[in-house]
Amino acid sequence: MFIFSGPTTPFPDNQKIKKEEKSEPVKAVFGREAKVREEQEAREEADEENKKEASKENPKSNLKEEEPSINAGDVILNYDSKTGTTQVVDGSKIVSDKDDKKSKKQDKKELKEINPHKSLVPKAVHMLKDGSIAIDPPHKMKAILDQYIIGQDRAKKIMSVAVYNHYKRVHDENPGEIELQKSNILMLGPTGCGKTYMVQTLAQMLDVPLAIADATTLTEAGYIGDDVESVLSKLLASAGNDVNKAETGIVFIDEIDKIAKKRNTNSRDVSGESVQQGLLKLLEGANIEVPVGATNKNAMVPMATINTNNILFICGGAFPGLEKTIKERLTKTSLMGFGGELKDRYDEDVNILEKVTTDDLREFGMIPEFLGRLPVVCTLQSLNKDALKRILVEPKNAITKQYKKLLSYDDVELEFDDSALEKISELAMEKKTGARALRAIIEDFMLDIMYEIPKDENIGKVTITRDFIEKKGGPIIEARM
Repeated sequence: MFIFSGPTTPFPDNQKIKKEEKSEPVKAVFGREAKVREEQEAREEADEENKKEASKENPKSNLKEEEPSINAGDVILNYDSKTGTTQVVDGSKIVSDKDDKKSKKQDKKELKEINPHKSLVPKAVHMLKDGSIAIDPPHKMKAILDQYIIGQDRAKKIMSVAVYNHYKRVHDENPGEIELQKSNILMLGPTGCGKTYMVQTLAQMLDVPLAIADATTLTEAGYIGDDVESVLSKLLASAGNDVNKAETGIVFIDEIDKIAKKRNTNSRDVSGESVQQGLLKLLEGANIEVPVGATNKNAMVPMATINTNNILFICGGAFPGLEKTIKERLTKTSLMGFGGELKDRYDEDVNILEKVTTDDLREFGMIPEFLGRLPVVCTLQSLNKDALKRILVEPKNAITKQYKKLLSYDDVELEFDDSALEKISELAMEKKTGARALRAIIEDFMLDIMYEIPKDENIGKVTITRDFIEKKGGPIIEARM
């Protein structure tokens, strides 16, 4: 048994975490001004490089007094001017101490290189030398999203513009002139189409904390389940308990369609309409008191006050059956005699979700007040077989690329032939869970490969085939050259 002995929590009951004193707010620059400043900094950096090159050509100007070399056999007399005494120091001890320091520095450097704990997604936010930050315009944000997300072009445009405009509002220096209203986002799309992944990528690009919550776990305050304020506790934890940082973060509430208003019920709807009502205050902007390190206000933990005015809330859901509601509305508005013809046309429309209206969402069970606080609606389409096949190989962090990298550490090359990729995408289509199915399928047949291959040092290349995935044969294995 392991027993930890240490001090109890230093926070007395009901003690509140105070926000750190804000100095001057960080200034953000956009558009033309951001471009001009970045070009100016690039010129300054080039000038610095030129100076360094010039100093290399004239090394005399950089001469520093060299320290006397100390060997292990030397005896060093160390005079202390304060005490007036002289100490005899063994040179071997000084050499040993220097070696230890060098070794520790080298260890730290190697550890940093091996485990940097840093996102590889390119940043869309850049700190300038004057302390202000430059935020990339929407077309640059979309270009980064294109490297990680296949298809969904319209959704990527909508999200890039919405996020860019939100952070313009956050950094607005003249709020008194024209008030910029908060624009939270509602994402509609089937399971596995990339809603969560798109939000995660955006948060990494913007270098802001992100909290992901499941709407199905939320209930009205006082009932079993998580209070709506618990999503802010998660955001605070993601921000390292830094309130100021959390107040400019992103909250993604998934499965939002599961809190639709219940129909034909006489009992209190504690996990549907009541949760929508509870979220209104957070979405619009308010000071909310939340526990630090817990999701329950009754926990004996310190409390923090978070202002949600600059937090971007994104709600996502599959909204099953919504397409049918849209088709029925569109068919009703058609001219008599052409209804059947139009209905057939709408049945074949893969972009039917793009025609959604607030009335359709109200019909689904979302209350008008809730929809009014989610003015930006972003629709994503289901992924076909070709899109799933592209997802396997094209994104920067595609699952096949990840496995190739893992086996490269064993000096083994991994390949997937085209027929294998076809079969994987076919299996994913059968599961009807979108891109989410791809990893599970690959994990299944790659288990034996990852287990067996490192045993044999003579193996140099492995090719995954359709027969191997269909369990009709094995992979093609080639010896190391």
